[in-house]
Parts: sequence; C-alpha cells; structure tokens
Amino acid sequence: MLEELDIRNLGPIREASIAPARGMTAITGETGAGKSMLLSAIRLVSGDAAESSRVAAGADEAWAQAIFAFDDDALAVGSERHDQAGSLSHTDADDATVLTGVAAAVARARDAGVEPEDGELFLSRTVPASGRSRAVLGGKSVPRSVLGSIAGELVTIHGQADQLKIASAARQREFLDRVAGDEAELDAYRHAWNELTAMDERLGRLRSQESSARQQADYLRESIDRINRTNPQLGEDEELKSRRERIENAADIAQGVGAALGALDASQVDADADGASAVDLINHAVTSLRAIRVGGEFAEQADRLESINADLGDVVFSLTQELGDEGSVEDLDQINGRIHELNELTRRWGPTLADVIAWRDKATFDLEDLDASPEKVAELETERQSLYSAALAAADTLSAARTKAAASLGARVTDELSSLAMSGASLEVRVTPRELSDGHDNDREAAAGNSAGDTGPLGPYGRDDIAFLFTPFEGSAQLPMGKSASGGELSRLMLALELVAADVRGGNDQTFIFDEVDAGVGGKAAVELGKRLARLARNAQVIVVTHLAQVASWADAQFVVSKESQGVGDETAGVATTVLEVRDDQRVHEIARMLSGSESEASLDHARELLKDFAL
Repeated sequence: MLEELDIRNLGPIREASIAPARGMTAITGETGAGKSMLLSAIRLVSGDAAESSRVAAGADEAWAQAIFAFDDDALAVGSERHDQAGSLSHTDADDATVLTGVAAAVARARDAGVEPEDGELFLSRTVPASGRSRAVLGGKSVPRSVLGSIAGELVTIHGQADQLKIASAARQREFLDRVAGDEAELDAYRHAWNELTAMDERLGRLRSQESSARQQADYLRESIDRINRTNPQLGEDEELKSRRERIENAADIAQGVGAALGALDASQVDADADGASAVDLINHAVTSLRAIRVGGEFAEQADRLESINADLGDVVFSLTQELGDEGSVEDLDQINGRIHELNELTRRWGPTLADVIAWRDKATFDLEDLDASPEKVAELETERQSLYSAALAAADTLSAARTKAAASLGARVTDELSSLAMSGASLEVRVTPRELSDGHDNDREAAAGNSAGDTGPLGPYGRDDIAFLFTPFEGSAQLPMGKSASGGELSRLMLALELVAADVRGGNDQTFIFDEVDAGVGGKAAVELGKRLARLARNAQVIVVTHLAQVASWADAQFVVSKESQGVGDETAGVATTVLEVRDDQRVHEIARMLSGSESEASLDHARELLKDFAL
C-alpha cells in the first residue's frame, strides 16, 4: 500500500506530505485548490512524462516521492515467487508462475538491483526547470519505465484520462481474466501456443530458406566429406611436426648420439674400440671396491655404482635405438604432405584440429535440418497438426471459463450500478470465439491442416474477442465501453468493476485512486457511492478525490487541499497550495463546509451525524 506521498515545488504545492490510511482516504477542497496536483505526483512516480511547466515558479526543480509498504507475508510471497520464476525480463512465456501485484513489484525491483528495505520501497522523480527528469528507485537511478512497471502493479488510477485505458480490448481481456480466475486454463493455452508457434517458426525457416538452405547444405556436405576424407586425429599435427623435426636434424642427432654412446659404451659404435668407456670404468671401479675385504662403506658404494651402471645401461639402450630411427627422405615427403593436408583443414575450419573436428560434428547435426527431405517436412507438418489441435482445444477450454465469468461479471456490475445513481444502466461482457478460417468450427482435421504460420482464429491469448458493452440508461443504444459514458459515469462503472473483482478474488494488495467518481451524484446515491468505496477499502487501499460530504464521511482519513496567500500586501508573493489532514473538530467543520458551503450550527450538526453514522 501507499504509505506516504511527499511533494515539493510541484505546481502550486511548495511542500506537502500525505500519509494515506490503510483503508479509505478522502482528498477534499474547493474547486481549483490543486487536488489534481496530488494525482500528478502519483503519475510522476509512476513513470508518466514529466513537464517542466509543472515546476513551481522560482524553483529549480520539482520532486515527488511515493513510499510503498509491504506486509511481511506479501513480501515473502513476492520473494518466493520471484525465485521460482526467475528474472521477469527472462521468464519463459509458458512458465506457470505468473507474477502480479506485490510479487511482481518486488520481482521487478530486484531485477533493477533494488531490494525493499524494511518492507518499504521508495519511488521518486525529480523534474528540473530545464533538462531531463530523473527517476530513482530505492536510491538508485533507473529508467522511468522501471518506475512505471513497478507502480503499475501497485497503483490503479481511475481518473477521466486513465479510465479510457479500459476501453482497449487488451485491458478488458486482462480484467476479465483477473476476475475469472482462469490462470490454469490461460497457462495451459500459453504452453500450447508457444509450442505451436515454435513449430511454425521451424517450418517457416525451412521453407523460406529453400534456395539458401540448399546452398548451405551443399557447403556443409562437401566440407564434412573433405574433413572425413582427411580423417584428422586429435594431436596428430603436433606429432607429425615432431617427427619431421627429427628427420630434418637426423645428421646432428646421429653425431650427437654416436658421441654419447662412444663415451658411455664404445662397443655400441665400434666393436674393435680400444678406449675405455664409462660403463667399463664403472665396472672396474665396482670390482676394485668389492676386492676390499673390509666391510661397511665400501660395499655400499659398490652397490650405488652398480645401480648407476644399470641406469646407464638403459640410457645406452635407448640411444642405440635412436641410431636406426632417423627416417628417410621418402618419410619426410609423406609427413610434409600429411601436415599440409591438416593445415588446409585448420586454415578453413580451425584454428586447431580440435576446432576442425568440433565444427564437423556440429555441421553434421545442422545438416539434418538444412537438408530437410520432403519426408522430414511432412513429419514436422504432421506434428504441427497435433500441436494445432491441442492449442485449439486449450483455447476452447479457456473460452468456456471466460464465458462463464463474463455472464457473472456483467450481472453483478449491473446490480452495483443501480445503487450508484445509474438506474437502468447495464454492462454486458461479451466473449465471442473467433471462427475457423474455413467456417467449420468442429472440423478439427480441416483446422489442423492449416499451413505453417496460419494459426486461424488463435492468438497469443486464445481465440476470443472480448468486449465490454455499456448501456448508460434504459432504452439507449448499447455501445463499447468508453464511447457510451461520460467521465463521471465511467468512474462509477470502474468502481463497480473493481468492487466485483474484489468480492470475487478476495484481498487485493493494490492502491486504488478515484477522481471525479462523484460527478453528477447527490443525495442517497452519494451515500451509496461512499458506502461502496468503503467496501472496496476493506480489501484494498482506496484514495478518492471528492466534493461530496456523503462520500468523504466514509473515509478513515481526510486531507484538505486549500490555497493560501504567501504574503499580506505583497502581490508578487502569489498563493500556494497546502495539504493538511483534518481530524475531530477540524474534520467536522470541513464536512459542514462541503454540505452547505458554510459552517452553521445546522451544517455542523449534520456533519457530526454523518461522521457518527458512517463510522459505525
């Protein structure tokens, strides 16, 4: 709920702070006092366009801030459902978890990097006299669209301009679904619709890219064949380059190995060699040590020399093998030829052999779709038929739920209107399922035969055309809502709609703001109007801008907007608007003023009677 609204230098309001009641709050004052500026402040923090002309004369900037407070239970639900659904900007369309109200507001704040602090969320807007406005969420600058998305989940404004939004088919569908409680049916249809459109995209891609797809398929096929003919192995190129280096340096290797063997064991290179080698010298040393008859250290040293001689023997054996492994010119030609083949692969599909092999494996998979045979397309079309039938069935189930809810909604709203000085007025909520393109609504086989991309009567939200048709008085023509009602009538119609929605769906975590809802209302109807606003306030926060004492008397809190001169005898000082909460006797006097324009004893007594009766 809206816990506090702070305003500074907005129009005639120099500074004001309003703490609306949890239930119903009335905003009253003389015509032209500046009550509309309070709605302007709400719209500013809701992301509406900012106008520098609204900055108070002589001020550098205007500022408005709304503080929303959440119950612990509501905040916990919001956090839990956000964790389930993930970021709203990346939530899968067929995710059954649909965030609304506080849950959606908390999730969108988190997406913007802001966490509610102590159960409160701060939305503010600064409008300079010149330059761009600044939107702030929880102390962090954000695009104003972020404020709009969050405030849109928390505040519903029913002003003369705002009411026209309900005239759109999309808003009427959203309202009906909210009242119908058809989330399960809607989620089932969304899932079926997403599967159908995904299949249509795949088939459309295959068909629209026939020429380019064939060229791409030919390229992939030739490339795969080329790679497969070469048959590269992981690490093969490095191994070949090492072998080539050995062959190219065979002379140096033979000379070095020969010299090393001559020093270690001359017999390996020359059987007639007379010089002593390292192996011979070590063997002579071992023999000499063994000849010492004194035990102890000499025997240990002899053992160590024998161990060294064994290692030398391994080295000599390994080097001896190298002498016959220099390779030939023919081997070098083969190796260079193979390296060249592998280099060609890495140049085109590399940079490494691992990349070449990975590219081939992926290309083989991609070729399956690009090289789509008529049989495969036919297989996908058959699958598409099943998906279309499933989506059509889900749409019919959704239509049935909407139709049932529409009849109830229209009847209940009509009953409410009769108590709001609109006797004879009625609302019909019409749900019209769109017919199949071939005119055979029950011919599922014909319906399923539509080509890819042709979804017939189906759309993202089902197959229904939804219209709110309003009759303002008995005998008048039935016209679409928004074209057949005045501003005051539309306000009361919206009140009736919200009342029914609150009764059907139970508690609501929104703040409702009504402006001009009492236009053309008086007497007993005014009392009924206030009574119904108070009824809505049982489950939601209600703020109403009103001129009727019979309405204001039902409120839990009342604020008076008035103009005051800024300086006596100073014509340049002008006037400013003040906003003050009135309680007890102050409220009695304000109600009396609203009743008769004066504060006579009779009007004061009447005011006390109203406040006493409506407080019960």
